[in-house]
Amino acid sequence: MKKVLTIAGSDSGGGAGIQADLKTFSARGVFGMSAITALTAQNTSGVQGILEIDKDFVEMQIDSVMTDIGADVWKTGMLSNAEIISVVADRAKYYEMELIVVDPVMIAKSGNPLLQIEAIDTLISKLIPLAYIVTPNRHEAQILSQTEINTIEQAKYAAVKINEMGAKNVVIKGGHIAKQGDAVDILYDGNEFIEFHTPRINTSYTHGSGCTFASAIAAELAKGNDIIKAIHIAKAYITAAIQRADNLHIGKKYGPTNHSQGQVVTVNLNLVDVKKNRIN
Repeated sequence: MKKVLTIAGSDSGGGAGIQADLKTFSARGVFGMSAITALTAQNTSGVQGILEIDKDFVEMQIDSVMTDIGADVWKTGMLSNAEIISVVADRAKYYEMELIVVDPVMIAKSGNPLLQIEAIDTLISKLIPLAYIVTPNRHEAQILSQTEINTIEQAKYAAVKINEMGAKNVVIKGGHIAKQGDAVDILYDGNEFIEFHTPRINTSYTHGSGCTFASAIAAELAKGNDIIKAIHIAKAYITAAIQRADNLHIGKKYGPTNHSQGQVVTVNLNLVDVKKNRIN
């Protein structure tokens, strides 16, 4: 069985962080492992507290997994501070990890900060250059690229700038770019833009959607899919997870998506319209 290690924070509410990652890995048919970077007291209304894990213990968790079980792909989420980012980058080089999915988690759905401001430069200089793919949302992409994003064209420009930081691929999630029309994710692979279109879903059940999407990409890469197919499957999976979320009736504000338990979830790829646009 293919194996994926998530290096991220814990969400006590179960909708995001390592909890969402592990549920997604199970749903997509890979074996999930975790190295926890922070504990959060968190629910659908917000983050009430954060306890960062000592960097040496984060390193110990990674080494424990890698020296015994190993991993085909790493997926990073909430890394919290510069010291933890540096440890993750160091361990990635040591284990010669080629497939790293970097979800640059900075702000919770509720608006609470999940990454120290001074750690952003470390993320850019040490971890993004090691990434096979970076998966920022609009707000994270604006911070990383230092550009404003209100349109698809601006998202494409930001994706190029992040790619130039060293990431092999960049996908900017489009759920926050516009309030109307399709939800469009933009992939830039250094040569062309690929747009992934799905109908926009009017719901508050989107807590952990970014974690879930990135984890689905990681799972599909572990199974040997190329980057376009991995994102296509992940986009269809998260779309279905959001569509099914209303059935959960969990929480008072931003409810979780429906990851589904048990057998591997089959996704409907027809949910996603894929469009390629090569750069002249």
